[in-house]
Amino acid sequence: MRRFFKAILAGAVVLGLASPVMAQDKVIKMGTMAWEDLTPISGITKKVLEDKGFTVELTEFSEWGIAYAALAKGDVQILTSQVDYVAHDYWKRNMNRLEKISPVSHGLYQGLAVPKYVTIDSVEELNDNADKFGGRIIGIEPGAGLMRETADAVSAYDLKLQLVEGSTAGMTAALKSAVDRQEWIAVTLWEPTWMALKFDTKFLADPKGIFAPPQTYYWIAQKGFAEANPEAREVLASVYVPIEEVAQINAAVNDGQSMNEAIGGWISEHGNRLERWETIKSY
Repeated sequence: MRRFFKAILAGAVVLGLASPVMAQDKVIKMGTMAWEDLTPISGITKKVLEDKGFTVELTEFSEWGIAYAALAKGDVQILTSQVDYVAHDYWKRNMNRLEKISPVSHGLYQGLAVPKYVTIDSVEELNDNADKFGGRIIGIEPGAGLMRETADAVSAYDLKLQLVEGSTAGMTAALKSAVDRQEWIAVTLWEPTWMALKFDTKFLADPKGIFAPPQTYYWIAQKGFAEANPEAREVLASVYVPIEEVAQINAAVNDGQSMNEAIGGWISEHGNRLERWETIKSY
């Protein structure tokens, strides 16, 4: 009998110790990049997970190498990434330790852009109008993937315009100044971005295919996440945010809202869609 009670007590201790571990199954460690396309996607998904009873610990990273290393080590469990082109090298390097969960958006594109009042439509037309552009293409931070692709385009098209390194803030200021004056300007740009909405820009056609085609955003995870977290996996797989709505959220932020306010506004406006996501998840 004494052994029987000892066994019961031991079982109770084991169950008591197991309870916190079971509770931690509802904690999701999410990584994101501090960029305008990924922050809204991560914020919306975080809110949806929290509405389903999960606690989401969000960590921001400044570059892909650090983010992928953290994901592979398990410092974070999930991360949004474009694995086909933008972060393909990091995905390929770590893919044996990672898994794709689901697509969450589509349409990332990077290339050369001009305001819509500029009367050319292709990169091939830049040389004939180099003087109107001041002989320059206004770029962003050196080392960015977009800058590497633009340098390749300058070489492939034998462009006579100089690619000027700078910063995103500097490019934005130059674009605003040119649009205010209705002057010609060529910039390195991407979609989604509030700038395309604010300044009414268009991408120049790239007949040589130097710039990567529109890319898909995926939720990726440390290998084994989906099997260990089936409920969270179902929630993640139900979320899909159209790329133009990501740009609209960032436009609201540019107009003075906080990111949380802009995401909250998006959620309020798209309540019916969130209900459909719940329906998808339930099957």
